[in-house]
Amino acid sequence: MSSLSSPDALANRDALRAATAASHAAAKRRRERMSQWHLLFLAVFVLGPLVIYPLVRLVLLSLTGAHGLSFHAYSAFFKNPETSGVIGTTLWILFASAGLASVLGVALASLLFFKPFPGARLVTRFLELFVAFPSFLVAFTLIFLYGSQGSVSIGLQRLFRLEAPPLDFLFGIGGVILAEVVFYAPFVVRPTLASFAMLDMRLIEAARSLGANGWMVAFRVIVPLAWPGIAAGTILCFLLTLNEFGILLVLGSAHLITLPVAIYSSATVDLDLPAAAAGAVVMLAMSLSLYALYRQVNRRKVGGAK
Repeated sequence: MSSLSSPDALANRDALRAATAASHAAAKRRRERMSQWHLLFLAVFVLGPLVIYPLVRLVLLSLTGAHGLSFHAYSAFFKNPETSGVIGTTLWILFASAGLASVLGVALASLLFFKPFPGARLVTRFLELFVAFPSFLVAFTLIFLYGSQGSVSIGLQRLFRLEAPPLDFLFGIGGVILAEVVFYAPFVVRPTLASFAMLDMRLIEAARSLGANGWMVAFRVIVPLAWPGIAAGTILCFLLTLNEFGILLVLGSAHLITLPVAIYSSATVDLDLPAAAAGAVVMLAMSLSLYALYRQVNRRKVGGAK
């Protein structure tokens, strides 16, 4: 009998396998412990002072009254007769701006993907770069172009020999919606393009070969397959528009008070920090609800891709 198949050799091989398995298990436990220590380090030294502590302080401040713990700030916030108008204005601008930006973003993504033209790739790269711009920069750009003293407005005045500049709509709800649509539409384009890229083009060609026109293909084939990416981009657009402040600060008028502006005014003008904290907590709850919905849709998108 060969020495390789002897009982001693088999025992040594089994022992070696057991030692190797034990070594791998020990290495895995060490990696898990290191991961736990890294997570603890991030929680204590990064997330703690930068995220967790400020949020806890914000909630505690909103619950602080003259005699300790109190819900007076929330009661004053919701009983204030101006609150309903502020929330109504916030929601009106949110749905108008984010809705139009979502429609424009999906339309741009569809044009870039299904009807490519010379320079389409360059436009896509510009839209990706555009999301890195600060929002107030877009507001100032619109002022320089379409404000009452902007180049376009002055050019139209001189061209048609008008007594006053014809464009005077930026400093109000019209200008805010225009700026937010221009700024946040690219945030919808990228997720929609990624969703289109995962489509099975054979299904689209099959639908066309069966006589379906462009609208039927779009609404009966493309949208049902790509809706997770479209929905994720739309919800992200709503989330970012809800928290927009720079555009409102630049283009908003004295009569256009939204929730972020009201919180800012309570903290810096009225010096009512508990009221500002209560409004911030309400806005944080709205933002976290939208973010949870975004995560759910995005998880379904990733799961569908698998």
